[in-house]
Amino acid sequence: METQPTVAQQWEEQLRAVRARIEQGGGRPGVVPAQEARGMTGLAIMEALLDGRFPYAHIAETLDFFLVEVEKGKATFQGTPQAIHLNPMGTVHGGWYATLLDSAVGCAVQTALEPGYAYTTAELSVNLVRGARLDGGPLRAIGTVLHCGRQLATAEGRIVDAQGRLYAHATTTCLVFEAR
Repeated sequence: METQPTVAQQWEEQLRAVRARIEQGGGRPGVVPAQEARGMTGLAIMEALLDGRFPYAHIAETLDFFLVEVEKGKATFQGTPQAIHLNPMGTVHGGWYATLLDSAVGCAVQTALEPGYAYTTAELSVNLVRGARLDGGPLRAIGTVLHCGRQLATAEGRIVDAQGRLYAHATTTCLVFEAR
């Protein structure tokens, strides 16, 4: 009898495949080249990140999380807390959750932008509802756009484990502006 992989195993396999695709595409940490991205939609830019054609953010290496999926209005990151993410009390630092959520909701907004537009986070509200454990496996931050206009965008995000348990949730307001 063949056993089915767990959700956590499926997530880890997807992350390995994404990292391999990015590496094969020449991906590395850095900043998206403005000239190349200028005429692209936000979704096309995010897809180029997943293909390794554009660099991914250095913070992904610093905090050990990675973009794994994008679609219009949605971005998903995956990370597994490590000992370097603990605060002095031995629990995962709130900044790890906040940065993971800020990445997910911000990149979700990016996927909704038309060519020539950019965004920046104006407000981020994060609520931690469960403490992550170092032996708890991967967590995913899923950001979803609620509204995207010409000047403001709003999105919400959730960090969940492979069993669907909620660890943190957030909302954001982003300023949308013409990229120069």
